[in-house]
Amino acid sequence: MRWVGPCRCYRRLRGPTGIRSFRSGGLAMHTPEPIPFAPDWPDPAPRFVRLDLPPAPALPLRDVLAPRLAQWVEDAAEAKGAPPDYVFAALLSVAGATIGNSRWVSPWRGWTEPPVIWSMCVGLPSAGKSPAIDAVLQPLRAAERPLREAAEAELQAWAEKAEVAKIAEAAWKEGVRAAMKAGDKAPDKPNGADAGPMPHIPRLVVNDGTIERLGAILARQPRGTLQMRDELAGWLEGMARYSGGGSDRPFWLEAYGGRGFTVERMGREPLTVDRLTIGVMGGIQPDRLKSLLFKSDDDGLLARFLPIWPDPAPLRRPEAWADEVLIDRVLARLLSLEMVNDDEGTRPWVVPFSEGARGMMDDFREAVREWEAGTDGLLLSFIGKLPGLSARLALVLALLDYAADDAEAPREITVNAYGRACHLVEAYLLPMARRAYADAATPKADRAARRLVTLIRDQKWRSFSTRDVMRLDRAGLASKRDLDPALAALEDGDCIRSVEAPPRPQGGRPQRLYSVNPALLAGTS
Repeated sequence: MRWVGPCRCYRRLRGPTGIRSFRSGGLAMHTPEPIPFAPDWPDPAPRFVRLDLPPAPALPLRDVLAPRLAQWVEDAAEAKGAPPDYVFAALLSVAGATIGNSRWVSPWRGWTEPPVIWSMCVGLPSAGKSPAIDAVLQPLRAAERPLREAAEAELQAWAEKAEVAKIAEAAWKEGVRAAMKAGDKAPDKPNGADAGPMPHIPRLVVNDGTIERLGAILARQPRGTLQMRDELAGWLEGMARYSGGGSDRPFWLEAYGGRGFTVERMGREPLTVDRLTIGVMGGIQPDRLKSLLFKSDDDGLLARFLPIWPDPAPLRRPEAWADEVLIDRVLARLLSLEMVNDDEGTRPWVVPFSEGARGMMDDFREAVREWEAGTDGLLLSFIGKLPGLSARLALVLALLDYAADDAEAPREITVNAYGRACHLVEAYLLPMARRAYADAATPKADRAARRLVTLIRDQKWRSFSTRDVMRLDRAGLASKRDLDPALAALEDGDCIRSVEAPPRPQGGRPQRLYSVNPALLAGTS
């Protein structure tokens, strides 16, 4: 007998609620439908549900810069439609690189720091990172232009002289050969046969220099230079791959500290730079930074950067314009600072701390020790560098005062200058690093658990298996070794529960199944 579905009478007898109803002898019989089982769930652990970014700290601009320069930063940021934080970060890096090896700072005997400050502007492509950096970078390029033009004129004159010298040297060599054949005394080499060293073209900023090229520049330019990268992520990821890796990273680690370095060159003599001092600045997108944080080798390279990640600037038409004369004069005065040139060679002038500033450094180092407690990973490495960074900042701030207000060049780091540097670190730079490195400061298992929560929400899973997760091949969750700690953390945090899987018909190990706390999916659709 073929089943043709319920009869019309059966369909009519279905009530509006869908409950089947039969009437027999005036009695109604009701058969309830099954009610789905909804288990009780406690609230999931907040650290997995709310993945909020720590708030951006307020920039204490007028607490650390002289009034005219602080106003310039604010006006430049408004003109560029960017947060003032980015302009301020660029100002610190450009000023530090422009000062270069003309001045170093010394908190006490045996401890010196160059003024190099590496900054990393973090934000989405529309955040205004590049325009803000340009507010300081373009005046630096403008300051470089007359130096380059003068050097290029010298180079042209030298090239003409070198052509004459080449002819004079060839004639002298012919004379030497003729004298040797005749048994006569060889003639002395004429002065005109030597054109002297080739003039150097100054490079205050470099965009894409290999270490060999930078070594060649700094061998002739002992002051130092600035490396500008519009997108830092590719540079940081790629340096280990260049020429098979191995030499770029040590070069840059030394470039931050101003230490001596020998650059090996293929087929040519190596170049030794006495004080390898290079500033670095650029931009990076948050997702690329997060990727770098998890790939970091923890050799301290990434922790040398100041990560600056402000909230976006409001979208509005600018009403203020930066004072171009002021920034031009600031850079010109910084460039006028000269190195020591004596019997010991070319070296920096060292600016010492005052006794009061040394006492503040003692207190600051105690605070750093407290900040280090309970911290690990990249943030711990960043915090460990804060005493040296604070000394560098104090020197840069003091010299910016000198450059902006026609003051005398500082002979020592005062309590005022160092106090401003400490305030900048504690109120702004450290909270900003906590914001930027929030994911890296989280324990590894919790980081993987957060990734899994994001995946669960993206896929809208109410239940899932480990095979479902690994099939998607997501970074940090693609292997059992990575996934198991994440599952354990989410189980402990009442976000998921293990479910007993039915035996598989073909036998073998059963799947590992999990149900998801509905609160984890709240707000998804």
